Amino acid sequence: MQYPQRFSALPEYAFPRLRSLLDPVPAGGEVLHMSIGEPKHRFPAFAMEALTEHAAGFNKYPPNAGAPELRSAIARWLERRFGLDHVDEDSRVLSLNGTREGLFNACLALCPEKKNGQQPYVLLPNPFYQCYMVAARAAGAEAVFVNAEAENGFLPDFAALGEETLNRTAIVYMCSPSNPQGAVATREYWRDLLALAEKHDFIIFADECYSEIYRHEAPVGVLTVAQETGADPERVLAFHSLSKRSNLPGFRSGFVSTGPKNMRELKQLRDYTGAPVPLPIQMASAKVWADEAHVEENRNLYRAKFDLADQILGNLPGYSSPEAGFFLWIKTGNGEQTALDIWQKSGIQVLPGAYLSHDTAHGNPGSEYIRVAMVAEIDEIERGLNAIKEALDAPRGTA
Repeated sequence: MQYPQRFSALPEYAFPRLRSLLDPVPAGGEVLHMSIGEPKHRFPAFAMEALTEHAAGFNKYPPNAGAPELRSAIARWLERRFGLDHVDEDSRVLSLNGTREGLFNACLALCPEKKNGQQPYVLLPNPFYQCYMVAARAAGAEAVFVNAEAENGFLPDFAALGEETLNRTAIVYMCSPSNPQGAVATREYWRDLLALAEKHDFIIFADECYSEIYRHEAPVGVLTVAQETGADPERVLAFHSLSKRSNLPGFRSGFVSTGPKNMRELKQLRDYTGAPVPLPIQMASAKVWADEAHVEENRNLYRAKFDLADQILGNLPGYSSPEAGFFLWIKTGNGEQTALDIWQKSGIQVLPGAYLSHDTAHGNPGSEYIRVAMVAEIDEIERGLNAIKEALDAPRGTA
């Protein structure tokens, strides 16, 4: 039997790869998973009450685009959170099964077969969310990896690419706050990227799923800057989710907002292939988007953890304090060996940065790093951080 070649050369996914690294080696203590970004804080109780209230909706096919109540709640949230003028929920909002579904399918719906007569490029930040790369391949485009390193504030410099590359670019994926570094795109960064998109005729996919977890100032959203600069609304798609904001990863509830022309293409693909969010979850999600008290409580829990990380790890040479998100991105020299050392010494599981990034002509920007997910309860986080510090203070490669 013949299989398509477009996915055959994909690297092994990060977490099976991590298991292959760690499983042959006994854990050096009680196991604590600090490798995967699965929120563990309490979700709002009223979400379950709303789910029960609307449970009869499981007896119905849900609307593909999202129930009017949900799309209205999302539109009002966009207006409050990002200072947007009236957002038309009918033409500017589409409900999603979390952001990953949208980030993948939007590339299928909007990436052209050719750009200026050639195979299109899709630009990715490097490190990157693995979905971006697979979406580019599925759409028949070539993924171009743009390193996001400490020297550029962990934000990819797309403008530094040559004219030939930019003129073949159809889509740019950009994550802010970024996974894994926790860097935040400034108003100026978004303004410059929007101008670059207009000049070279490409679309920006703004993955903003971590936008509500921040330490000091709320990250500026791409839609805010697009409105301020009068950018074409078709130039940008903004993706958001309840997974991180509201500790509801199992809801698989998110949305995308863009211009009406893009939205027609997204909805058409969704009509044929999409699996809409179940109606009771849609109705419960509408209530969750309307509430901010639980979001601030969630944010404060993460703030306390990052303050603790600053206290415990702040003197380590490779440590940098993130602006937002819920990961630490620590430079250790050899991320894979460090992850193995930490596991052998303490049973703490972290992720080698190379498993989130791609080799380029300029090197692999994740190879010297580990990613630490700060999602567990704070007492477990404290134990994990102290174990990481002890391992990093010791000579590498020793048990």
